[in-house]
Amino acid sequence: MTSMLARARFIIGALMLVFAVAIALPVSAQQARNPDTSVNPTASSVKEDQLFQELNRITGRCTIPDQKACTIEQPAGRDWRVFHEVWLRWIGGVAIVVIFALLVIFYLWRGTLRLEHRSGRTMLRFTAFERFVHWMTATCFIILAITGLNITFGKPLLLPLIGASAFSAWSEAAKYAHNFLSFPFTIGVVLMFLMWVAQNLPTSVDVEWFKRAGGMLGGGEPPAYKFNGGEKLIFWIVVIGGGAAAATGYLLLFPFYGTGIVGMQTAQVVHSVVGVLYVAAMLVHIYMGTLGMEGAFEGMGTGEVDVDWAKQHHSLWLEEEMEKSRADAPSSRHAATPAE
Repeated sequence: MTSMLARARFIIGALMLVFAVAIALPVSAQQARNPDTSVNPTASSVKEDQLFQELNRITGRCTIPDQKACTIEQPAGRDWRVFHEVWLRWIGGVAIVVIFALLVIFYLWRGTLRLEHRSGRTMLRFTAFERFVHWMTATCFIILAITGLNITFGKPLLLPLIGASAFSAWSEAAKYAHNFLSFPFTIGVVLMFLMWVAQNLPTSVDVEWFKRAGGMLGGGEPPAYKFNGGEKLIFWIVVIGGGAAAATGYLLLFPFYGTGIVGMQTAQVVHSVVGVLYVAAMLVHIYMGTLGMEGAFEGMGTGEVDVDWAKQHHSLWLEEEMEKSRADAPSSRHAATPAE
């Protein structure tokens, strides 16, 4: 009898040992495959911090290979959502409204900067190719600005006015327009950089121009070359801002090719902030090229400007062009002389 009890205890103990080993092997294998996500109850506080971090994460179960899709909500995503729905609207709204208000006040105070006199003689300021690049980029920018602002301000401002159905159709069309027009806009920014970078490098003349605020506060406009200090500032805003918007935009347009979720959230923050500030800066450029200065629109409209307009606003550039004309004149006369 005693020997039978001993054998029974031995058999039960062996079975319990085999059962314990069978349970432990899959667990250890799972921990070996996922050492970063496993939770060891006897580990140090580092693993406990990881456990607390997971408490702020909402995940589900999915069967697709990309397991990132299983994460429904994460702490960084909540921070990004607060920025997108609160802080970005404040940054963009304040920047655009303040700049627009200042332009209205300035126009009511100074009005259009009138041309003192027109000579009736014109000179070429921008070639047909330069004007084509400018207007292609400008048209794309306007559409990109409207469709981009729709992402930030459309839901609180436009949705209540036109209703859910119309807003949905408009937003879908705006998304496609924003995506596809980014390509000609980027090409235009690159071409403008190549065409005009040599004429937009800072000089001492620009320092004097800024000291006198371009003559807009009185005292006459300072001398300037083809592009004055303000135009050079706009040029670099277009190039740097457009480059940053394009680079971050393509990261969002082609997700997960060059970065992960956190990188895409960062790209979206940079893209949106640069975008709203870009719109605010372009309001100044549009104002000065239309209502702000008489004759300015003609340069980019027909390509020709009045000689007196060049003398009043870009006197150093006018002198350069006159020097070129005088230098070309003798060679032209010589070329026109018939051979004996």
